[in-house]
Amino acid sequence: MPTPAHVLTALLAATLGLGALPAQAQTPPAAQAPIAPLQHPVGDIPDTQVFVRYHSPLGFSLEVPEGWARSTTADGVRFVSRLDGIVITARTAHQAPSVASVRAQEIPALKRAGRAVRISAVTQVRLPAGKVVKIAYSDNSAPNPVTGKQVREERWRFLYFRQGREVAVDFYAPYGADNVDQWHRMSQSFRWSRP
Repeated sequence: MPTPAHVLTALLAATLGLGALPAQAQTPPAAQAPIAPLQHPVGDIPDTQVFVRYHSPLGFSLEVPEGWARSTTADGVRFVSRLDGIVITARTAHQAPSVASVRAQEIPALKRAGRAVRISAVTQVRLPAGKVVKIAYSDNSAPNPVTGKQVREERWRFLYFRQGREVAVDFYAPYGADNVDQWHRMSQSFRWSRP
């Protein structure tokens, strides 16, 4: 009779000295159940936070919190401070996103790649950079590389489009952190820096 997979996993973890692996870490990302939000979430961006303008070589700029750790990739940039972050990615797109196209294409891809993704709203908003599609959703964070722990996150994704280019700006923080004003400020500050 074959040994159950969870027993093999536990035996392997014990053999390697890893201890018990967290259940969420063992579950494929898209199949995870939502984690309960933290009772007292950390991650509020202070009202006194100083912002600086980041100019990307990919043709856009926006205000970001001063002092957050920055890492760049071929298609974007990431800013992180503890459990808060901003992930910005740029790509070629044939047409501007709409609420309908985002519901048909972006949302299914988000659910496949994410962890227990729950969509709150998909809306079109007018910002200084033009018409933008905003996705409000929640998900589980990636497991902490040391402890394996995860937290429930609140996320806003803004999809900006201009002349065949789309930039996705994702804001995230522990669910319940009060960052609405700061996320509004940063999303409003987005500018295209070249035609």
